Amino acid sequence: MKKVLVTGGKLLVVGNPADFHVGAHFRRAAESLGWPVVFSDVRVAYGTGRLVRSLFFHCFGRRPVRLGAFSRLVRQVAREEGCTHLLATGLAPLRAAELADIRSARVRLFNFLTDDPWNPAHHAHWFMAGLKLYDCVFSPRRQNLAELRSFGCRRVDYLPFAYCPEVHFRHPQSPGAAEGETDVLFAGGADADRVPELRALHHAGLRLALYGAYWERDAVLRPFAKGIADLGTLRQVTPAAKLVLCLVRRANRDGHAMRSFEAPAMGGCLLMEDTSEHRELFGADGECAVYFRDLPEMVAKAKDLLPRVEERARLAAAAHRRICAGGHTYADRLRTMLAE
Repeated sequence: MKKVLVTGGKLLVVGNPADFHVGAHFRRAAESLGWPVVFSDVRVAYGTGRLVRSLFFHCFGRRPVRLGAFSRLVRQVAREEGCTHLLATGLAPLRAAELADIRSARVRLFNFLTDDPWNPAHHAHWFMAGLKLYDCVFSPRRQNLAELRSFGCRRVDYLPFAYCPEVHFRHPQSPGAAEGETDVLFAGGADADRVPELRALHHAGLRLALYGAYWERDAVLRPFAKGIADLGTLRQVTPAAKLVLCLVRRANRDGHAMRSFEAPAMGGCLLMEDTSEHRELFGADGECAVYFRDLPEMVAKAKDLLPRVEERARLAAAAHRRICAGGHTYADRLRTMLAE
């Protein structure tokens, strides 16, 4: 049976409003669907003092400093604004007591679970205590689905990441604009299991550009660390790089990542980890992207693609079409949620 989008409601999004966060993407999605939307900024829950934040994080089970106050604020906003749906993004700082109160007011509770809650870097008892109260938990990783159901979540659905057309688009370039000096671009944090991949590309003689946190901590890769890029910068450097490396976050047991959608929407030529979800999105090897399973294959395929200008252009165009014409916006994802 075809699902029909519920109308006549009001959505409360609980997330981070910064342009590159999922919360901001869902707010834009709601607006594009004509849904009234209000927003609660999760940064309020963490306070302003770095020392106090660190103390609570390390000594109180990753508990936000103002968890109680923020949860009560969200409950108040939901009541005063007459919200019919609440969408929490990721490990949203909401206590079970307040979630139960909001739910008792016949507000539908959804969580788009951006991270693996069993990842030791994220696991928090205060969050897990409220997880069962959501009417539906949407997870972009299939590895979590059975665990969430066994844990006792009311309903669990797989829902991939997406892209936001308002911010993830190809940077307008003049016809015939020259490529940049970057052979391989990577945007993401310097996780320990990612460092060997980028070192291997460097040792193979490829020119790198690394955007994200902590790359400057590695002595070998420090010269290529560009810091954390804003979306405007990423829109410029993604199509200018000859290859865009797409890695999943293994500690999260991901099958794809946010960049799996954002990079092709911005016009990148994709060199991707070989996962079933990447193949589900982009087809067979060489159809829209090139896959690798280990370091030697990654280096070999990168070196093979670099001199093949026309093939790289074909792959980038094919991946862009696949994502941008395939119902993969955050508005598409929100439409699915609201139809439940």
